[in-house]
Amino acid sequence: MKKIYVGISGIGSYVPDKVITNFDLSKMVDTSNEWIVDRTGIEERRVVEDNIAASDIATIAAKRALEDGKTNPEDIDLIIVATVTGDHAFPSTACIVQKNLGATKAAAFDINAGCSGFVYSLDIGQRFISTGAYKKVLVIGAETLSKITDWEDRNTCVLFGDGAGACLLEETEEGLGILSSELGSKGQDGEVLIQPGGGSRHPASEDTIANKLHYIKMDGREVFKFAVRVMEKATINVIEKANLKLEELDFLVPHQANIRIIAAAEKRLNLGKDKVYINLNKYGNMSSASIPVALDEAIKAKKINKGDNVLLVAFGAGLTWASMIIKWNREEGK
Repeated sequence: MKKIYVGISGIGSYVPDKVITNFDLSKMVDTSNEWIVDRTGIEERRVVEDNIAASDIATIAAKRALEDGKTNPEDIDLIIVATVTGDHAFPSTACIVQKNLGATKAAAFDINAGCSGFVYSLDIGQRFISTGAYKKVLVIGAETLSKITDWEDRNTCVLFGDGAGACLLEETEEGLGILSSELGSKGQDGEVLIQPGGGSRHPASEDTIANKLHYIKMDGREVFKFAVRVMEKATINVIEKANLKLEELDFLVPHQANIRIIAAAEKRLNLGKDKVYINLNKYGNMSSASIPVALDEAIKAKKINKGDNVLLVAFGAGLTWASMIIKWNREEGK
């Protein structure tokens, strides 16, 4: 059976217009611009308006990816949305996006793997294509984290932002596209990053609301230690799977959570700053949207060329991690 190589044929992203700066936050909680920048690298973040949901921004990013890939919605076989802030517990946000796009023949479902969700979804999507089951898969990472952020908790409200990014996957040239991936989880540590309320464990009640259980709760120190360890592990493993050497890596698009974590990865991989894309200063941590938004910006800035070995690596709630090597399959800017 002929091997099918799967690559990204279209990409698009969206971030809201509304900006909340560190100076704005310093008027809301006991913090400062200097404190936030020094510890995280974040200067500002984008936030949706109250009437905007994850499906709304996911749809915008999806339309841009389809336009970039010169594909009609009716030709999409599958839509996967990675999100922890879906419109509803059910139906899936992916089904709402399907309706919004008019992708009438597409199957649709959501993935919840925290900030690793987009890379998880890319891996799943490429497997559907590589088996011959589907030809065109739309993968979206979309988050409205502002909806579940406690704006009185200075340890978490400084970190998160809203946004969406999307990629269209389909068959590409031999030897190009997704070369390898690495997915993992450590569920025993899941409570260090959690939204406790709203599910079957703690359904909505007066007590859960009073105790703010519907907001993000995080042990920042433990998440930081996990991230530094797992970024290296996931990177080395996925490079080996791709039968590459460390020095053959051309570009890194990491999850945008903390500048210190990214700097540690940059040093370990011996990559120059021009080979690592960073936008967390503008957007903060957008969870599953971080990598696709960063990848889209890197492409538009012409930092990635056809044949480049591009590493995507993320970590998130679960706890989870995910990494992927893509030998870039498009001639950009032509």
